[in-house]
Amino acid sequence: MTALVLRIEYTEDEARKIGVVGWVKNTSKGTVTGQVQGPEEKVNSMMSWLSKVGSPSSRIDRTNFSNEKTISQLDYSNFSIRY
Repeated sequence: MTALVLRIEYTEDEARKIGVVGWVKNTSKGTVTGQVQGPEEKVNSMMSWLSKVGSPSSRIDRTNFSNEKTISQLDYSNFSIRY
């Protein structure tokens, strides 16, 4: 989903505020990966937050969103942190 260095707890909180579902995980490369699902406008809001705001004291070098597609139903019922 993104190449960010941020505290994923803030990402989880923001996802819940916006109203999207999915997951997020820190990678061994110091980036963040995940999946976001929900109404298009809410997913776009989350993508904007990930690209421009992030968590306090985060360093956003770049974002890379891929595999965007329309789905008929959500695969997740909430937003979670994976380890």
